[in-house]
Amino acid sequence: MKKLIIFLFFFFISYSCFAENKGYKLNISDAIGPVTYYQIKRVINQAERENAEFVLLIIDTPGGLLTSTRKIVQEIFKSKVPVIGYVYPSGAQCASAGTFIALSCDILAMAPATNIGAAHPVTLMSGGEKDKTMEEKIVNDTVSFIKSIARYRGRNEKWAEKAVRESISSTEEEALKNKVIDLVAKDIEQLLKKIDGKKIKKDKKEITLHTKNVVFTPTKVSFKDNVLKTISNPNIAYILLIIGMWGIILEFSHPGFGIPGIAGTICLILGFFALHTLPINMAGLLLLLLSFVLFGIEATTPTFGLFFISGIIAFLIGSFMLIRPISEVRIAPSLILSAAFSSGFFIWAILLFALKTRRKKVTTGIEGIIGEKGKVKIELNPEGMVFVRGEYWKAICKDKNEVIKKDEEIKVVGNDGLKLIVEKVKEEKES
Repeated sequence: MKKLIIFLFFFFISYSCFAENKGYKLNISDAIGPVTYYQIKRVINQAERENAEFVLLIIDTPGGLLTSTRKIVQEIFKSKVPVIGYVYPSGAQCASAGTFIALSCDILAMAPATNIGAAHPVTLMSGGEKDKTMEEKIVNDTVSFIKSIARYRGRNEKWAEKAVRESISSTEEEALKNKVIDLVAKDIEQLLKKIDGKKIKKDKKEITLHTKNVVFTPTKVSFKDNVLKTISNPNIAYILLIIGMWGIILEFSHPGFGIPGIAGTICLILGFFALHTLPINMAGLLLLLLSFVLFGIEATTPTFGLFFISGIIAFLIGSFMLIRPISEVRIAPSLILSAAFSSGFFIWAILLFALKTRRKKVTTGIEGIIGEKGKVKIELNPEGMVFVRGEYWKAICKDKNEVIKKDEEIKVVGNDGLKLIVEKVKEEKES
């Protein structure tokens, strides 16, 4: 019995020394958005289910949506496992929305030659008194948010406020000196050594980190996340929306073809799905939809200017208003101008085609045989029967006093209902 107890004692001692701890690592290397939130939430939930030691967020981001950032901060605060933020590799940045996420982590570290800060909310206001008031409200709300995060984690509140109000940005050494971060580590291996045995508080409980022999579980990015990440780019979402609308217009203006309608519907669905993840302005979206309604009217019933000009104006205003000015996310102005030019050129091509069609001689129906030549089959005196373009027609002489005999050549000059008006073809005199 004593031997068994001694064996079990040494077994558990050996196991505790050589057992591998589990950790989760997630790279945040793009703009902060809904996809980032879903990924962080999923990783934290997996870590909690498997009792992982911690979740490591590798941060290198220019910023992103404040709405998604708030949700991410909430997930980090309520996480049952420690969340470690690490601005890495050297040369990486943790700017704007990334600063909020980094400050909310239980432990925050930076690699050499990195920076953090510049968290002032981006606006595209015109500068009026009303706009200044709105901008001040947004800034004050953002300051309160970042100060509450810093206070909760025991970090420098004054620095956090300056990061928003004055857009200050600090290097890793300055951040460490100002008590913004907890440590500087050159790589992940050094980071894990420095935080091993560190104690943090979680749900009023003290947790000791064991980061030796950590094995990171790979985080898989689903196909859905990859698609959403791609189309959530405001430029991609905008292009999908434009292609979708033009596809629908083409299908209505040339029914029966099918492909423009199918492709347009798919692009339109993807575009609206992407816009759902972005801070859109409904007024801008409605103006954009209105512009395509005007384009559609111009394409189907050409007015040669009125609806076309109105559509271009609505298109430009709606495009610039589409994304709300509360984050770094926006549509490139060059893309908007290119789309407006392409749409204008497309409508111009449709109008030109319609104009040529109107001037073109009719080739079908009874109007299409006016000017055609044929032969008399039953003498015209003044009525009879003629053979024109492979068909027999009742006909009447243009000059009712004229008689045109059988087999003589005639020319169609008009019609009276379904009856042709014809005249005799005069023989050309030889010179």
